Amino acid sequence: MVGFTGDGRGLHLLSSVGADTVRLLRLDLDRGGMEILAEEPRYVAAGVTLHPDSREVQLVSVVKARVEHWVRDPAIQADIDGIRALENGDFAITGRDHADRRWLVSFSVDDGPGSYYVWDRQAGAATFLFHDRPALSDYRLARMEPFAFSARDGLEIEGYLTFPVGTARERLPTVLCVHGGPWHRDVWGYSVEAQFLANRGYLCAQVNFRGSTGYGKDFLNAANKEWAGKMHEDLIDAVQFLVAKGWADGERVAIVGGSYGGYAALVGATFTPEVFSCAIARAAPSNLKTLIEAVPPYWEPMVAQFHQRVGDPETEAEFLWSRSPLSRVDAIRIPILMEHGVNDPRVKHTESEQIVAAMRDKGIDHEYLLYPDEGHGLVKPENRVSSAAAAERFLAKHLGGRFEP
Repeated sequence: MVGFTGDGRGLHLLSSVGADTVRLLRLDLDRGGMEILAEEPRYVAAGVTLHPDSREVQLVSVVKARVEHWVRDPAIQADIDGIRALENGDFAITGRDHADRRWLVSFSVDDGPGSYYVWDRQAGAATFLFHDRPALSDYRLARMEPFAFSARDGLEIEGYLTFPVGTARERLPTVLCVHGGPWHRDVWGYSVEAQFLANRGYLCAQVNFRGSTGYGKDFLNAANKEWAGKMHEDLIDAVQFLVAKGWADGERVAIVGGSYGGYAALVGATFTPEVFSCAIARAAPSNLKTLIEAVPPYWEPMVAQFHQRVGDPETEAEFLWSRSPLSRVDAIRIPILMEHGVNDPRVKHTESEQIVAAMRDKGIDHEYLLYPDEGHGLVKPENRVSSAAAAERFLAKHLGGRFEP
């Protein structure tokens, strides 16, 4: 529910009932009819701005490769046009005064700090307030560029590329960064990891493989029971696309990720080791059966979703084992850097322990960082620096990028 209309006779809703993507609807509370106010066939409606008094829809926001704002109230068209001209970034209206004359506007960009302005509607002008991370202005950072390709079964896949600044876009060492979730998506904007990698000379590729959110239910459901299957094929197809374009060096590609992304990195090392030079797996599931059986109490409502989208340990144990990196340790041919927090409640650190033990028994090249004071992902600055330093050294050794400890 977005909110009632000002007269209380209508209700604005964001819903995917009867549609593939999330649409903006208005329910007539008197007659019971439903009117479609905004819909996009491929992307979901992610945000709605209502008039502060009438509560009528003024703006609908859709996250495509970038955020798009659809004006539904002509009275604010000039304001939106003026705000768009302020910066080459994605903006949001974060506040309005009672007279609706002044708006607080935030901007996010891919190569610098975020900005805040006050937009004066009467004057048609903005006053700059501040940058959220002003130190970023001192650096020449890399741009994040959307890209798209067709997977082997014809499904269109989108993502983002961050190229090193001042380097020819030819046969670059490449790091495939796989997002977690997997029911999540990468978006355009400032990415610490992408900037770090581009600064060290790597092409950073982020792929919204099938199962990523934001592209509708069919795209999401195309990933059901496809862990280490078509979800991974999308990543391999992305690498092949980048190599075919001449941007990536097919002999120097790493796969890196955390949580589901860590699982994908282990799948890369165990299912398709011929594609990658090395892998970094953070908080990575290695056995899908033990992962699902050990879900924490606050994840209990998600158990049914895991059974539907990944597999049921009681009825599909053999299938889950076939999609588990732990079942294919013998296939590992590339070095792996593992990382986990002892207090991780989502993916128990035993998921890393069991595959590390198997690699140790078989004499497979690996490194293992275990943080006794962390959970699912690293929070403490000193640990984040330690992790980045280890990744920098590891990637430089196996991909040949710059090493500046």
